[in-house]
Amino acid sequence: MANEASPCPCDIGHRLEYGGMGHEVQVEHIRAYVTRPRADTGKAIIVVQDIFGWKLPNTWYMADLIAGNGYTTIVPDFFVGKEPWNPSWEMKTFPEWLKSRDARKVDKEVEAVLRYLTQQCGAQRVGIVGFCWGGTVVHHVMTKYPQIRAGVSLYGIVKDSEDVYDLKNPTLFIFAENDFVISLEQVSLLTQKLKEHCKVEHQVKTFTGQTHGFVHRKREDCQPADKPYIDEARRNLVEWLNKFV
Repeated sequence: MANEASPCPCDIGHRLEYGGMGHEVQVEHIRAYVTRPRADTGKAIIVVQDIFGWKLPNTWYMADLIAGNGYTTIVPDFFVGKEPWNPSWEMKTFPEWLKSRDARKVDKEVEAVLRYLTQQCGAQRVGIVGFCWGGTVVHHVMTKYPQIRAGVSLYGIVKDSEDVYDLKNPTLFIFAENDFVISLEQVSLLTQKLKEHCKVEHQVKTFTGQTHGFVHRKREDCQPADKPYIDEARRNLVEWLNKFV
């Protein structure tokens, strides 16, 4: 998430006071937060954290929102015990911190979570949603795992690579117009490359006037004019999962 007044990518900004409706579990070598729907549907969603880690209340809130729409939802610790980013740290240390948390080197964790969902939760159809760093994970995963039936990448993008446009299944990309982390030029290039190379259904949607992290920030802390965009993006996310998972 981002606070418009701060130059920090994904600033902790609008943090929810939220305890969660699910529970923590051990999934092979990683911890995770799991929420089950009221009735088992055989469908599950992997929710991927932003730089503030798998325990961020905002991410658990979004996982519970998705679970309320009929999905077993899991938020794994894709940092595998490494410290999440702390907004009190100096930004000059951010690039070095990020080096050991490569969003394209999560295959071991993805496969462990897929085993858990199918073997322990009875999931027959799986999708994935990710925010910021997690949005980049989604972009990567959707080029590699055809068994993951749909993806929603929120303000995350794989940059400077030519091998990321052959998506295996339908993917929705959500961006903010005023995102200082991801430029509109990068969004435009992604749109063009997907049009040229992607053979499955996809959509790239940019929300007017919004900033990085707008979908999973606390709505009460936003300007009234922003709330309809947050609601629309959340609705688009769920509709995409409902259509393709």
